Amino acid sequence: MGALALAGPATAATYPAKPVTLVVPYSAGGGTDIVGRLLAQKLSERWGQSVVVDNRTGANGVIGSHMVSKALPDGYTLLLVVGSHAVNPTLMKTMPYDTVTAFTSITNVATSPMVLVVSARGPYRTLPELLQAARTTELGVGNSEGQTRLTGELIRQAAGLKTVEVPYKGGAPMMVDIIGGHLPMGLTSVLTALPHVQAGNLRVIGVASRERLDVFPDAMTYAEAGVPGVESLSWYGMFGPAGMPAPLVEQIGRDLRAVCADPAVVAQLRGQGAQLVLSSPAELDRFVRGEAGKWAAVAQRGGIRAE
Repeated sequence: MGALALAGPATAATYPAKPVTLVVPYSAGGGTDIVGRLLAQKLSERWGQSVVVDNRTGANGVIGSHMVSKALPDGYTLLLVVGSHAVNPTLMKTMPYDTVTAFTSITNVATSPMVLVVSARGPYRTLPELLQAARTTELGVGNSEGQTRLTGELIRQAAGLKTVEVPYKGGAPMMVDIIGGHLPMGLTSVLTALPHVQAGNLRVIGVASRERLDVFPDAMTYAEAGVPGVESLSWYGMFGPAGMPAPLVEQIGRDLRAVCADPAVVAQLRGQGAQLVLSSPAELDRFVRGEAGKWAAVAQRGGIRAE
């Protein structure tokens, strides 16, 4: 027992002794990839070892996550995922792993709310105007599947809307259709919307959070528009394979908190509408379970079945 008790601290004391792989199971250049590469750079500087980002894409993050779930729990294979991690079990009939038990939670790095966008040249300028129109008229609302799909359903239920789901394979083609006037509105991440807003082509009129965002100060929360209870956060969670030693988890979490104290990291995350969280492993565990239960209930009420 004594040797086993020493194994965890000894591992943490010498970690990392070689390059670390950070699996980002989404496309290069996307929001999660940008955050992942920022964290990888800062951790590399702190550790004196390379942290290599590996974009293992496919199945809304499942392929890369599955790879991490089968890796050794030695801290040399880490995973950065977003809200779809907790949504996938609701929308997919079969999963190659258990979202809760197949991973070791390290920390929830940051959160950023889903936003509702419309064309800058369209008829809707405020969230109350759009909600009122959608209560009496069937309006299409675009989503890029996963969490944005269930966010649209949550808003439809909470506000009593007649919206019709319009699914897309990604945020980019949806933005093109909204800008072109082919789709009245869509739900997406801050990072996807931001360049189009800055170019004057899109307007963000609603944020699915408790408070307004500094990056879109004119966009109302749903509670301000008379629809309480609409909260949908995209989050950046750091995990490892199940079974990582607690001292190692604590060290990685401590180092992440240290690099996220860098003003450059804080500024970049805030510029993306993200708020630092840096939760404990136990807090991240509870958060993932809560998110999974919340979205499963939304899907059940809306008659959305796993495919």
